[in-house]
Amino acid sequence: MLEPTPRRERAGWLARFWDSDVAWSFRQSPVTIGAALVAAVMILSAVLAPLIAPHNPFDPASLNLMEGFARPGEASPVTGRVFLLGTDSQGRDVFSAILYGSRVSLLVGFASVLFSVLLGVSLGLLAGYAGGRIDAVIMRIADIQLSFPAILIALLVFGVGRGLIHPSRHEEMAVVVLIIAIGLSHWAQYARTVRGSTLVEKSKDYVQAARVMGRSTPAILAGHLLPNVMGPVLVIATINLALAIIEEATLSFLGVGVPPTQPSLGTLIRVGQQFLFSGEWWILFFPAIALILLALSINLLGDWLRDALNPKLR
Repeated sequence: MLEPTPRRERAGWLARFWDSDVAWSFRQSPVTIGAALVAAVMILSAVLAPLIAPHNPFDPASLNLMEGFARPGEASPVTGRVFLLGTDSQGRDVFSAILYGSRVSLLVGFASVLFSVLLGVSLGLLAGYAGGRIDAVIMRIADIQLSFPAILIALLVFGVGRGLIHPSRHEEMAVVVLIIAIGLSHWAQYARTVRGSTLVEKSKDYVQAARVMGRSTPAILAGHLLPNVMGPVLVIATINLALAIIEEATLSFLGVGVPPTQPSLGTLIRVGQQFLFSGEWWILFFPAIALILLALSINLLGDWLRDALNPKLR
């Protein structure tokens, strides 16, 4: 009998995944396949921006003010270069700016979702397992936060964070403060969901057996309860990724997000709306389309994942 090799084990795992209900649901949904392709292309393009972009649009040495306001697809009268999506007032290639701006938007989106997942799941596990006053305090804080729009919570946290940082480090720490602000505005959803699942799971036999065996509370939470409550968390995280990207764009559009030296899609839209009524529509239009496609594709993937993991819809 042949012993299993890592290659055979990987092939077996891939075959099992391909035959699973989730993979079958994905293959049967053309909208989900299209959304996955759009999201993959945009994420890869942002990650590989230094290799794909014609030039770094935020490098002053590569800019030429005489190439400003070049229309999409037209050759520059100065250098003869053709800009696929045109240029802005400073001669920056809009296509390159979108690629580099998407990197910042995706960085803030992924990092803020990761932060909110870590915080919300930890507090949810603690509240559901400990119960009593700890549960009451955590859930009342979550209820208070959920009564306010997430954007207001993010604005409040961002303002407090900037106030605690020395003005000379505002631009340096702007992205970090923005990640924390957006992350703190979404943790309550994870905490409530995980708490409910923990209340159900902690009374089951496998948890009781772990207690009888003398396993510590952190080991039970991490080794037994956590893997069994992560299904809904993955769905919420996927949907919240799109919300976090839109929230970052909103804050940057309002001028309280990332600094001009690290512009995101929201910053590009804010700059473009200044020239919308003077005829340079492409400076606003293309970054807005990129933001819509990115958020919509991720949101569609989140909707599919929610339906695919819901046993009642199988």
